[in-house]
Amino acid sequence: MSVEQVPVQRADFDQVMVPNYAPAAFIPVRGQGSRVWDQSGRELVDFSGGIAVNVLGHAHPALVSALTEQANKLWHVSNVFTNEPALRLAKKLVDATFAERVFFCNSGAEANEAAFKLARRVAHDLYGTEKYEIVAALNSFHGRTLFTVSVGGQPKYSDGFGPKITGITHVPYNDLDALKAAVSDKTCAVVLEPIQGEGGVLPAELAYLQGARKLCDEHNALLVFDEVQSGMGRSGHLFAYMHYGVTPDILSSAKSIGGGFPMAAMLTTEKLAKHLAVGVHGTTYGGNPLACAVGEAVIDVVNTPQVLAGVNAKHDLFKARLEKIGQQYGVFSEVRGMGLLIGCVLTDAWKGKAKEFFNAAEHEGVMILQAGPDVVRFAPSLVVEDADITEGLDRFERAVAKLTKA
Repeated sequence: MSVEQVPVQRADFDQVMVPNYAPAAFIPVRGQGSRVWDQSGRELVDFSGGIAVNVLGHAHPALVSALTEQANKLWHVSNVFTNEPALRLAKKLVDATFAERVFFCNSGAEANEAAFKLARRVAHDLYGTEKYEIVAALNSFHGRTLFTVSVGGQPKYSDGFGPKITGITHVPYNDLDALKAAVSDKTCAVVLEPIQGEGGVLPAELAYLQGARKLCDEHNALLVFDEVQSGMGRSGHLFAYMHYGVTPDILSSAKSIGGGFPMAAMLTTEKLAKHLAVGVHGTTYGGNPLACAVGEAVIDVVNTPQVLAGVNAKHDLFKARLEKIGQQYGVFSEVRGMGLLIGCVLTDAWKGKAKEFFNAAEHEGVMILQAGPDVVRFAPSLVVEDADITEGLDRFERAVAKLTKA
């Protein structure tokens, strides 16, 4: 029995959906690799990667095969039971990282929620009720739940929902003196993105992360790295903390970890994980067999020397061409980022106009992103073919040429 498909169009969004998004005027219906087709059959090059999610592009055979195989076995059993894909994926994450224990959930916000709750629980159990303060960075982004949006340092996302969660301080990113001034013996955690994603694709300085690690050790606080956007190969390492050689106590991962299937994970040590004893935290869908089967296929493909080396080589291709475009048209003051998370900082003349670049690119058949109003962001598939990079950047240059002439 087939399900009847009712014809829909972009205008239907405004009739049936909550208006918290303003999606583009076209509807993508099919993807293959780094190409996407819309309802009219128009083909676009995808440099947005579903906001750093489609780590292996669209319809990657390894992911399609893993999902199809698992779909014919077992979809969901709940956490009253366990399942083989979850255990296999957890073992692979433990083998590949600092972690000894894994908690699976469904989104970056949930992974961060678990991380922040764990940090507070550890401090509560070991040091008492007064040690609950969290220090985070301005312009950070950690999710949309009330807790995670309070830890994220962007009032535009956290204001207007009543009283905020207390005990959270925000300091400028990459400012070690400000961090030192904020951390005390009441601090239970310092929460940082090794690369600020939504805040403008801004990598941390090595001394900053090393200083944060030292401060946490001195004050019995936990260092939490939000690698929702930078993780699972995106930086050219499996996780960005490996690039810096600074090990966190807790790490959150989502976006790329499921390659497009909604899933997330919080990674930590055995010693800390003990504080989330039976019944202390949970999720209905977290670690479901479908998600974990896909996640296992993702890590099997991504965590290989050839794919990770390819990310760094493709970074160089993007950076060289984008810097050239930036100089020729006077639009970018800097091209920054790591691996295939790249931010082009707009010059003063173009500040606040990232959305115009997004729109112009779409008209030329290339999908890009913003990271705030002043940064144009690229987060393509880690296995995007060089020919697609060239074609996509040709289209992007045409978009920039038209935009600057206009």
